Amino acid sequence: MTVPPIEAAQFGAGAAPARAPKQTMDGEMFLHLLVTQLANQDPSSPMDTNDMISQTTQLASMERLNQLSATQDVSLAIQQRLAVSALIGQQITTGGDDPITGVVTAVSFAGINPVVTVGDKQIPYGQIITVGIPEDPPAVDAPVEDPEPETTEPDPAVV
Repeated sequence: MTVPPIEAAQFGAGAAPARAPKQTMDGEMFLHLLVTQLANQDPSSPMDTNDMISQTTQLASMERLNQLSATQDVSLAIQQRLAVSALIGQQITTGGDDPITGVVTAVSFAGINPVVTVGDKQIPYGQIITVGIPEDPPAVDAPVEDPEPETTEPDPAVV
C-alpha cells in the first residue's frame, strides 16, 4: 500500500498570499534591521552603544521627516483648492496648440488634480497659463446706500 505525499495546499498554506517587498523605508523596517544586527553580532565585540544611539536618533529623524512630508502634502492640497476656487468668475486662457479662453463657471475636485469648467469644457488646472478679469463682468447689484440722516436744529427754547 502506498501513501500519498502530504502537500502544503492540504493545510491551507498554499492559499497564503505572497508577501510583497517594501519599497519604502519606515520605522518598522529600521527596527527589524536593528534587531537582526543585534541578534547576529559577535559576542566578543558587541555593538558600540554610541552606534546604537546614533541609529535610534536616525530612526526618530526619519519618522519626523515622514510626518513633515505628509503635512506638507496636505498643506499643498489645501492651498491648491483655495487657488482653484478663487478662479470662479475669472477669465482664463490655456496653453497648447488650441488655447481656450473663457470665464470659469465651476471647479471640480473629484479627481487627483482639480479641473475647472469653462463653458462646456473641462480644463485641468495645470493647463491654465493666464488669469484675468472678464471683459464683460457679470452685473452685480449695487448696494443700497442709507439716506443721509436728517439734521435737526436744536430747539432754542430748550437751551
